[in-house]
Amino acid sequence: MGNNPFKYSNDNKRYNTLNYYNKQNFGKKIYKAVIDLGLTCPNIDGSKGTGGCIFCDGGSGYFTHGEVDTEAQLRLEKNRICSKYGESAEFIAYFQANTNTYSPVELLRKAYYTALEFPNVFGISIGTRADCLPDDIMVLLKELNSKTHLTVELGMQSCHENTISLINRCCSHEEFKKGYYKLKNTGIRTCLHVINGLPYESKDDMLETAKELALLRPDAVKLQMLHVIKGTKLADMYSNGEFKLLERDEYIDIIAHQLELLPPETVIERITGDGDKSKLIAPMWSADKIAVLGGIDKCLAELDTWQGKLYSET
Repeated sequence: MGNNPFKYSNDNKRYNTLNYYNKQNFGKKIYKAVIDLGLTCPNIDGSKGTGGCIFCDGGSGYFTHGEVDTEAQLRLEKNRICSKYGESAEFIAYFQANTNTYSPVELLRKAYYTALEFPNVFGISIGTRADCLPDDIMVLLKELNSKTHLTVELGMQSCHENTISLINRCCSHEEFKKGYYKLKNTGIRTCLHVINGLPYESKDDMLETAKELALLRPDAVKLQMLHVIKGTKLADMYSNGEFKLLERDEYIDIIAHQLELLPPETVIERITGDGDKSKLIAPMWSADKIAVLGGIDKCLAELDTWQGKLYSET
């Protein structure tokens, strides 16, 4: 049980960061270019539900240039990245906003291959839902996986059905696992997204979600705090005093104990989140990313713990 806490020491961390993964596997830092295909979701368009998840504000579209086509977005992102990091900087084309496999396969093929053939693109990352992986899409994903460094990101958020129902995900945990195993059994690198601080969840509930993650053994995980964003159903619930958010120290403590449970080889692609600061209602402490990251490092050191310390394959 557990691993040497200094496995990731050349990244000065006690957990397996994306930066460490990229440097170990590819010998360099790799950036992300965010793309918005202008797609919707089955819990928005009425096929499964309406209104979207209660915390969703456009599927993180505020990071993108969704008013222009895919190639134009890639040019804008290439200019942004290369002006900051140099003309040779390589990046992942990250199809981020809403559900990026929820479209006719030929539209997706055109968009994905536009990215694949674009200068400086190192690989592709696709954010989607586990219930939006029909057979024709899986064939396309297998094809892409043979040609580039592909990651498919699924929103798990929680393993608790009462929470899943409350947030209006409109996809049960069992449905989620079926989609996840489609990807895992095909050898496609998969990243699972989890949110801490969802309404009415206790610390024990969040640790149970981490234990479920450990059983699933994903290639990568994104962990973040719940953000209350203006204009969402969650914002109404928060303003009505229906639930309480985690304080920063509570979040840091939960993250430290979640990391102990996760497989040491799982890449932690995110350990705190970025929200649209112009629309962020709470928690305001989440906007100070450096303080949160530093707090996690300090907590892990004080507890003398690390990712995988309590992980067991059984």
